[in-house]
Amino acid sequence: MAKVLSYKVVLEPAEEGGYTVYVPSLPGCVSEGDTYEEALKNIREAIEGWIEVSREFGDEIPPSDVIVETVQVAV
Repeated sequence: MAKVLSYKVVLEPAEEGGYTVYVPSLPGCVSEGDTYEEALKNIREAIEGWIEVSREFGDEIPPSDVIVETVQVAV
């Protein structure tokens, strides 16, 4: 049975429309999409590719070690 890994991703609205998305725990793992859903689909494929290449080189697959919090500030 395949091991299931979970990664936190960051989606940012792009100036030209759509979204840019990246995985803080996987350096260089970046994608984009015209919609939120497409961006998530594309980053899933990018994560799978990132892991595949890492395995080919014998590199360790890092866990998702990102902590996400929301901080409120008065302006």
